[in-house]
Amino acid sequence: MFVGPVSKKLIAVVAGVLIAGGPTLLFNYWLDDLILEQTREDIDSTTRRSITMAENHMITAMNGLDELTKRGVDSCTPDNIEAMRRANLDYSGVAEFSIVDPNGRTLCSDLGVALRHRIVLSTEGVVDSSILLDVMVVDDKAGRMLRLRRPGATNSIAALIPGDLLITKVSSQGGLLLNAHGRVATSDGTVVATVGPVSEFGDPFDTMVVSTLSSHRFGLTVTMTRPLSVLTRGQEEIRFLGNTVMGVFAAALFAIAFLVPWRQRNNPVTELERALKAGEFVPFYQPVVNITTGQLIGCEVLMRWRKSDGTILPPASFIPLAESSGLIMEMTRSLMRKVTHELGPVCQARPNLRVGFNLAAEHFGSNSIVEDVRKIFEHSPVRLSQVMLEVTERQPLDNLGQARRVVSALQDLGVKIAIDDIGAGHSGLSYILKLGVDIIKIDKMFVDALGTDSSSTAIIETLVDLARNMDIEIIAEGVETFEQVIALREHGIQAVQGYVFAPPLPGPSFLRLLEATEHQPKGESDQPDDAHSGFGFGYLSSRRRASAA
Repeated sequence: MFVGPVSKKLIAVVAGVLIAGGPTLLFNYWLDDLILEQTREDIDSTTRRSITMAENHMITAMNGLDELTKRGVDSCTPDNIEAMRRANLDYSGVAEFSIVDPNGRTLCSDLGVALRHRIVLSTEGVVDSSILLDVMVVDDKAGRMLRLRRPGATNSIAALIPGDLLITKVSSQGGLLLNAHGRVATSDGTVVATVGPVSEFGDPFDTMVVSTLSSHRFGLTVTMTRPLSVLTRGQEEIRFLGNTVMGVFAAALFAIAFLVPWRQRNNPVTELERALKAGEFVPFYQPVVNITTGQLIGCEVLMRWRKSDGTILPPASFIPLAESSGLIMEMTRSLMRKVTHELGPVCQARPNLRVGFNLAAEHFGSNSIVEDVRKIFEHSPVRLSQVMLEVTERQPLDNLGQARRVVSALQDLGVKIAIDDIGAGHSGLSYILKLGVDIIKIDKMFVDALGTDSSSTAIIETLVDLARNMDIEIIAEGVETFEQVIALREHGIQAVQGYVFAPPLPGPSFLRLLEATEHQPKGESDQPDDAHSGFGFGYLSSRRRASAA
């Protein structure tokens, strides 16, 4: 019987698969055990790092309490508040030192007043070096925190540690714990902080406890879990690659030639690298307006991904991956270079126009951002004094000492440093004191609550007073109504940004708006609008003209 070439190839492929089946099966068993062991080692290492980090933060807080106790700090006198403020600067990781009465009520803090009402979720005594220490889990709008207090007959000193600082967010290999859920809790089971909500991984019964460690000294327990289903998917992907390698040589070569390019095309990091090389990440500009004069005084530069087909993707769809992959550094440099070319002439003609860029926590881990800013702006039309760099409070800075050195070096260049999203995270007020920033940007959630939430109004008033006393500028973000504009102006805030003025605009649209605001018809900016209390209605007329153009 004649067997054609195609049939011979098919027979050879089938025979090769059968011959390779035995070694492939053994390979898969070995691969399963290897993946499971590596996963356990990774989670165990992450758990050990978390419990060590939690103990170190608590020891730091105790040292601060000991120092203040030796100084006799037990009341809210100005000298005692100043002593607590100095201690806050000296002991990194402590969000607040405060004076509390025997019932646990906060009388004052290192900021002079207690800014938030806190709910005590649990209290337990821990004996450390024969000294009784009260460890309390408290909750406020910033999230759960751990409060340490040495109880006394009268007032006592307490230290507040943000819960997020008590558990690590990265694995031992430095990758984000996207497939793991971790939590730190007190001995009575009260949860202080979590990483990776279980709800993201599906059925909570489909998980296994990989590692649990306890701090016998402070009564804290760190638990890390990982879903079995996620582990199985990872095994299947690697097993698929292993089976391909173990196949028939001719079939394996064909599979590699087909699969490798396919995997590269579908690798999101590879796609980001391709887009970065193609210049697809472009700047959009959201205007910052002086609501007293109606002038456009600057902008915040926001990155957008303009794909080859014209689709524009928002930053939430690619910035997290850019940060975890390390590409955010080069993307920031590329964005800054594009801004110098696009806004260079207008910035050169308007020395008071300020341009703000967002930085990630990774930028403050070394001095490379200082050299990048120097090289890009030192001889560009955009002066260093016109550059504002924003560090978000939503991402904690792991090393405040290193961050402070980077901030100082940038300020020496003439660059302004701002804290973005102030009040939305756990360390904003601490950042103001420890980083020495020039500008704070009030988060949108406080602007939205103006006039309806007395706590938000009180916080804004406190921030305005604090900024005035420390000679710090304020910008309000997320302003969407004229009622908010009026309320902010009444609180003494001049610089604002938000959709009430304009969304983030592409370069040409922003340039037209800037030109229109400076060449509005005579008298237009001088005619106050009754509904807007003279905020400078000419800006809106300019925006309409720019849009029509």
